[in-house]
Amino acid sequence: MDLILKYFPQLTHDQILKFKSLEALYKDWNLKINVVSRKDIEELYLRHVLHSLGIAKVIQFKPGSRILDVGTGGGFPGIPLAIMFQESNFHLVDSIGKKIKVVDEVVSGLGLTNVETTHSRVESIGGEYDFIVSRAVATMPTFVHWVKGKIAKQQRHDLKNGILYLKGGDLTDELQDYKKAHIYDLNKCYDEEFFSTKKVVHLPVKNRY
Repeated sequence: MDLILKYFPQLTHDQILKFKSLEALYKDWNLKINVVSRKDIEELYLRHVLHSLGIAKVIQFKPGSRILDVGTGGGFPGIPLAIMFQESNFHLVDSIGKKIKVVDEVVSGLGLTNVETTHSRVESIGGEYDFIVSRAVATMPTFVHWVKGKIAKQQRHDLKNGILYLKGGDLTDELQDYKKAHIYDLNKCYDEEFFSTKKVVHLPVKNRY
């Protein structure tokens, strides 16, 4: 939890309480339904919470924004972002039912009212969103295909509507067809070694898919 306050010192009391509650909730539910590896659960704030909040270093979601989290797994990056931006609306989707079960229980335990969940493949999800977020669930070309037609035209932010993707490593080949993609290196935001190769990729909607 100290890690979160190190990089986000302006959190409200309510946000701090919710972030503090994450560890106990995940440890409890992970014993029943394993969605986070043992190593990762011991470093939950570094590997999951702070990593998810890398997106909050790139953009501040405005009130009323709609964000779709594809392949949310145990609720990342959607749940930490929903705590950070409680006036924005988050839709967390995963094709594996047991993962959505854990997400539902964590959301309920936190008392978050700005999160909805769906057990489904993303291709079956309707509606349009300001941004689509995810943590490396597929290569960018595959991911772009999955979410085609789901990004809203109306702009609410200075950053253009589109995809915000948490990825790692060398993305040169993967992004070669996406000339307007912009890479934000998280090692410029965070000191920890874990983030040395971690990135947020912003792919604006004006790319022709």
